[in-house]
Amino acid sequence: MPRALFVGRFQPFHKGHEHALNQILEHENEIIIAVGTTQENYTFENPLTAGERIDLIWTYLKSEGLCERAIICAVPDINNNYLWPRHVMSLVPKFDVVYSGNNLVLLLFESMNIPVKRIIEVNRSEYQGRVIRQRILEGKPWEQLVPDVVADRLKIVGFEERIRRLAKSHI
Repeated sequence: MPRALFVGRFQPFHKGHEHALNQILEHENEIIIAVGTTQENYTFENPLTAGERIDLIWTYLKSEGLCERAIICAVPDINNNYLWPRHVMSLVPKFDVVYSGNNLVLLLFESMNIPVKRIIEVNRSEYQGRVIRQRILEGKPWEQLVPDVVADRLKIVGFEERIRRLAKSHI
């Protein structure tokens, strides 16, 4: 049963991630969603906790009936790119291929002779966590950049207020 690995920070899970996930599941039976940088939270770049990000993704998967095809794992960073793929592999179940839009991720797994496939990104100029956080600071609409169930969960955790408060200490 072909299983893919998809790594991201998901700060927050947005429609670009949704598109990538659907793209991957068109070709693979299962997906491992590796939530990266789990050791960081409550910073402007990484405002959500690992648990909150896992909850957002799980809520999305449930809403789409995809839970049986997905595994979510937390992967804290280590600051060594050479060792990073081995670190990831020690924390997630076995997989057959890595999907990413990130050149470094593709290079690192290729260097270990693991098959990789590039994700075709859509609307990359808007589907970015950084853009969502900036829109919140500017008082611009952002909810259309994330799936509806994710927007609802982000409101529950007070995402907008957290971003505003974290930005004050970030600048």
